[in-house]
Amino acid sequence: MTEPFIRQRHRSADEAASDKLQYPPLPEPLEGVVYDNHTHLEIADGGPDNQLDFHEQLDRATAVGVRGVVQVGTDVATSRWSAELAATEPRVLAAVAIHPNDAPALEAAGELDAALTVIDELAALPRVRAVGETGLDFYRTDDHGRPAQFRSFEAHIEIAKRHGLALQIHDRDAHDEVIETLLRVGAPERTVFHCFSGDAAMARIAADNGWYLSFAGTVTFRNAASLREALAVIDRDHILVETDAPYLTPHPLRGRPNAPYLMPHTVRAMAAHLEIDELELSARLAATTEAVYGSWDTELPEGTR
Repeated sequence: MTEPFIRQRHRSADEAASDKLQYPPLPEPLEGVVYDNHTHLEIADGGPDNQLDFHEQLDRATAVGVRGVVQVGTDVATSRWSAELAATEPRVLAAVAIHPNDAPALEAAGELDAALTVIDELAALPRVRAVGETGLDFYRTDDHGRPAQFRSFEAHIEIAKRHGLALQIHDRDAHDEVIETLLRVGAPERTVFHCFSGDAAMARIAADNGWYLSFAGTVTFRNAASLREALAVIDRDHILVETDAPYLTPHPLRGRPNAPYLMPHTVRAMAAHLEIDELELSARLAATTEAVYGSWDTELPEGTR
């Protein structure tokens, strides 16, 4: 069985003592079932006395109608762990990649090609269903590091196309450059903007190209009118939902750690904005998620359950 891979986020002494670090209670279960198409189960965020390992995370998710998750790697170590967990846990599929913010340091150390080779190897595994998160991040990376991000992004696109996998895009302060890259080199058939942060105009570009938009807890924030406008623009069969846990906890729980079991808050907010029934939206989200990543019900290797 896969061993727990727990990374504790760094907190100050004051933050570590705060009640805000406590995981929120379980919400009312959804009427239907959905999938969390982007989460980080390896990152513990509940403070020193309130950790949830992946078993508890997944059990809580199941209890509220979150049937499965895509566990996302961001470097060689977490990508390997994600692939190993997916191979032994029927509620998990994996995505593997080098995060764009790590690409410049790896390039400077002469290690980027070796890391990409590992990602390519992991992408061949049967329960690895996406390459990501990859893309461009100009918020944390200055001009000097951007060529490495572009090279890494284009290599990940090629890996996704070669293996017939979905692509999960990390896009921060780089909307135009991400779109230009996708159009120039050719996007994979199933391209997902993880934690979509654009506006209605960008959503129309995505719709024109058949790309998918994944909405996180940010769509529930009071100051996120542009995201809700984008949600209304994109075709409903190209909408996905995620937590990006332990980050981006939905309203009204902002400031507390996020987890896949908190997905019902985001789904209900999306349904209310779209003025459709929660059960109908859940069914659409589940069908679209399976269309992008395939079935979670693929048989695991004998002896791994």
